Amino acid sequence: MSWILLTTAAQFVNAVVAIIDKYLVTDEKALPRPFVYAFYSCIVTGFWVVIYFLGWIPGLEKYGFPQLSNVETPTIQVVGMSILAAYTFFIALVSLYNALKHADASDVMPVIGAVSAISTFGMSYLFLETRLAPNFIWGIVLLAIGTFLVSQVRFTSSIALHTVHSGLFFALHYISMKGLFQETSFDDGFFWSRICFVLFALSLLLVPVYFDKIKQQTKNTTRKIAILVFSNKIMAGVASFMILKATDWGDVAVVQALDGLKFVFILIISLLIGKYIPVAAGENEHDIKTIFRKFLYVAIICIGFIILFH
Repeated sequence: MSWILLTTAAQFVNAVVAIIDKYLVTDEKALPRPFVYAFYSCIVTGFWVVIYFLGWIPGLEKYGFPQLSNVETPTIQVVGMSILAAYTFFIALVSLYNALKHADASDVMPVIGAVSAISTFGMSYLFLETRLAPNFIWGIVLLAIGTFLVSQVRFTSSIALHTVHSGLFFALHYISMKGLFQETSFDDGFFWSRICFVLFALSLLLVPVYFDKIKQQTKNTTRKIAILVFSNKIMAGVASFMILKATDWGDVAVVQALDGLKFVFILIISLLIGKYIPVAAGENEHDIKTIFRKFLYVAIICIGFIILFH
């Protein structure tokens, strides 16, 4: 059951990443523009092609590290789907960071996760001819109830729109990546999708308005914040790779269901060390009613995940 421990560790890392993301997009002295943060997130994500060189180290190949020898010249379909994956990921991040700018990670992340899960299942059924789970309806109902509770109690209409939009585009991203892996191999698809992440982000610099935004924000960003951004995206990449390996080693349905642990970890972190977390990072409310309400809707969403992916 080492893959369950791997997934659990990955979701803990994702919880830390979400809280740091909240801090970076909320603190006006850090990275106040979600668009710019999404730009750098895509750039750093592209650097994950270095993992292919680890496959040359003797003994690591058996642990599933991707091999550069499996990368082929891309077809037009592979290029198109890689660009689509990059575009949808970028748009999802912009909406995610806009939502985090005005709400706590423990409010935003469960809703995005629920919307993404529901949308991914629906799109998989429509586009990839994936069979729906027997408990699909019950899982959807619980995810919808949990999402409704948090959106009604904690969100303004603007935050709700950003979270739903982000969830939809994360679902489109996952579907694009799944289709890419079906079109080619995992090693090949992962490589070209990372390359397109970087190329897509760099193409934004060709638009004068975007170039000025990125240039101005970069000049105003301190070295400390730059290191924090890079470190946070590295952690996000490590967590993503851990989940991919857990999916490879174990039951994909269980791995997906354990995504709900991320929301639980965010709440636990806020409960244990919330008073030490900067105000800009959120998770500073500690009255009994707020904590109980958050645990209630997170519990409902987590149960929905378990049923949906059972």
